[in-house]
Amino acid sequence: MNDLLASVANVNDAVNSVVWGVPALALLAFVGVLMTVLTKVFQVTHFGHWMKKTIGAVFKDKHVTSHTRDKSISQFQSLCTALAATVGTGNIVGVAGAILVGGPGAVFWMWIMAFLGMMTNYSENVLGIFYRRRNAGGEWSGGAMYYLRDGLGAKKGCRVIGKVLAVLFAVFCLIASFGIGNMTQVNSISGNMDAVFGVPTWVTGLVITVLVGLVVVGGLKRIAAVTEKIVPFMVILYMIGTVAIFFINITHAGAVFTAIFRGAFATEAAAGGIVGYGIKLAIEQGMKRGVFSNEAGLGSSVMVHSNSNTHEAVRQGMWGIFEVFADTIVVCTLTAFAVLSSGLINLETGKLISDTFTTQAGATITLSKANLVSAVFNQQFGFAGSAFIAVSIMLFAFSTVLGWSHYGTKACEYLFGEKRTIPYRVIFVLLVFGGAVMGDNLAWDLADTFNGLMMIPNLIGVIALSGTVMKITKNYVDRRIRGRKEVEPLLSAFPEIQAEQEAALSAGENDD
Repeated sequence: MNDLLASVANVNDAVNSVVWGVPALALLAFVGVLMTVLTKVFQVTHFGHWMKKTIGAVFKDKHVTSHTRDKSISQFQSLCTALAATVGTGNIVGVAGAILVGGPGAVFWMWIMAFLGMMTNYSENVLGIFYRRRNAGGEWSGGAMYYLRDGLGAKKGCRVIGKVLAVLFAVFCLIASFGIGNMTQVNSISGNMDAVFGVPTWVTGLVITVLVGLVVVGGLKRIAAVTEKIVPFMVILYMIGTVAIFFINITHAGAVFTAIFRGAFATEAAAGGIVGYGIKLAIEQGMKRGVFSNEAGLGSSVMVHSNSNTHEAVRQGMWGIFEVFADTIVVCTLTAFAVLSSGLINLETGKLISDTFTTQAGATITLSKANLVSAVFNQQFGFAGSAFIAVSIMLFAFSTVLGWSHYGTKACEYLFGEKRTIPYRVIFVLLVFGGAVMGDNLAWDLADTFNGLMMIPNLIGVIALSGTVMKITKNYVDRRIRGRKEVEPLLSAFPEIQAEQEAALSAGENDD
């Protein structure tokens, strides 16, 4: 058995090195550049517009936040559920890990990946809305599997490849939902609660299992109702903590940002003495952790954005831009500054100045990416700081589980039908407890690989349908921004849904 597990681990490592390696990251960057160019740098040229129509509309436009009577959810709820799945331990542990391995320069490349990822996520959401359908229960079903099957598959000679890629994406998503979207997140919660508060892992596991079960059993409407309350609270709470660190260490701001930009191009040799190697590490870690954090390119969040009550594909695409902006440009940057300004990191190399840290209570701990941010907060606020990070991780990870439960449900629905989603939800909830009490396991690494495998078919679909995204974007800009009333709206790939959405717009149910 040990030999078999070792063989599986070796194969998984080989596959993982490809799906999360330089070629895959280069493909991600290429897609981001492609969609940025084809949309005429939409994230910059229409910055004011998408900010106004997303976060700027939350307190002004009831259509953005009002709960729906049908099985769709509001635009704000779709954002919160998507952020619930993306704002997770990667924003804390992932950023610390990127800095420790790639140095301060990794933060710069994280920004670059986020800038490009804005338009990748935008494109995914546009395609998700454009190719979505209603299932037998009247709920919207959309995502990479649908635009692969009905978009790519509709192209000449691509019918089979579209269907095959759609199935592969759904299978990879289903498997990843149990690991990256469930057990690893809960394991982070139970581990932190035990380390900081002394709560046994099985107790945490039992409580989280019950809470997840109560939410997931209610379907998307209940998940969205919970995430729209948790996500704003947890993000604002974490921002308050990190902004406090920022002002406490404001005198280090110049040195921190200098180290980030200098390290991005490794003007000094890395630990191995090779300047080029330092550049490679900074780029690779920054891009990889950026993708881990915001998931742009994986095609995951599309499955909840597609349930939005919007009629305009571009309108939901703009929420995708904001999602990446909030997750990486804001939250990850604040984490990075807290770490780099703490004095625990050598700004020249990104390495720890000391392998150990003495807490304000006098305990000595061995520093790692897992507890580095906790040590930074303990340094300033003592036990309250460590407790703050433990609670943040708990909220981040718990919300990620809720978001991924929907992704897995949609993948299961696509593969086996809507009725089979009930057994999936039961298994998903039961695995929550298993994740809380299990230690390090090969399942963690396998789930990480399947998470990355989702990216390949999704990006193929985005590239193949990039012309469609460009056409839909131009249509929206002409109508909504340039005010050309003679231009007919382009709302769906399917005539019956196009007619339905046009009727809704004519009735005054618009996205403005």
